[in-house]
Amino acid sequence: MKIFHVPCLEDNYSYLIIDESTGDAAVVDPVDPEKVIASAEQHQVKIKFVLTTHHHWDHAGGNEKIKQLVPGIKVYGGSLDKVKGCTDAVDNGDKLSLGQDVNILALHTPCHTKGHISYYVTGKEGENPAVFTGDTLFVAGCGKFFEGTAEQMHQSLCVTLAALPKPTQVYCGHEYTVKNLEFALTVEPNNEKIQQKLSWARQQRQANLPTIPSTLEEELETNPFMRVDKPEIQEKLGCNSPTDTLREIRNKKDQWKG
Repeated sequence: MKIFHVPCLEDNYSYLIIDESTGDAAVVDPVDPEKVIASAEQHQVKIKFVLTTHHHWDHAGGNEKIKQLVPGIKVYGGSLDKVKGCTDAVDNGDKLSLGQDVNILALHTPCHTKGHISYYVTGKEGENPAVFTGDTLFVAGCGKFFEGTAEQMHQSLCVTLAALPKPTQVYCGHEYTVKNLEFALTVEPNNEKIQQKLSWARQQRQANLPTIPSTLEEELETNPFMRVDKPEIQEKLGCNSPTDTLREIRNKKDQWKG
């Protein structure tokens, strides 16, 4: 399978997922449908369906328009989210297939919104899997707790997503990486992996290149929200459990001016 970024709005990404055997494509969060369709035409592929991560307008706001532009297109979205333009609701564990070789598993990852879905995508044997995490997991960060609790975010990040294979490529909804890594250094100033990744991310952005994808392995090494089980981080924040630590880090991030 092939995956292409489609930068949208100020700092959003939509993504094209392509099954190379058939030229069939799925699109994740096509907020700017014209841009996404132009990208599909450039890669000479046919868009078959939309995968919506959550109901916020900068992710689901293009669904009605893409239905007009691609007649008969299916639009998937979480059953607990009121996703604009949704034709087919998905729940945790639901499976979809794209073309001949691409399989998609819906994972319920609530907190940012109550019905947020991440999509775990596998291709041919030997290809690294990918996960499209919307606004649940960012590179070195996580989404704000708009509709959920620290317990839910802990389950989403540290149980559901952390259980995926380490080489899984992480594709998130926004280009927030530099700021997230700068904040991560306030939590773990001596973490060399964070320092190295921040320096790389700054170079990428100066060259106007994406910092995405990350990998699950990198997130477990550099993302403070996925490292809340570490005793040294709990101790530093004066917390006794991973969930309390996650809540405290989120509070600090919400107030951090960077």
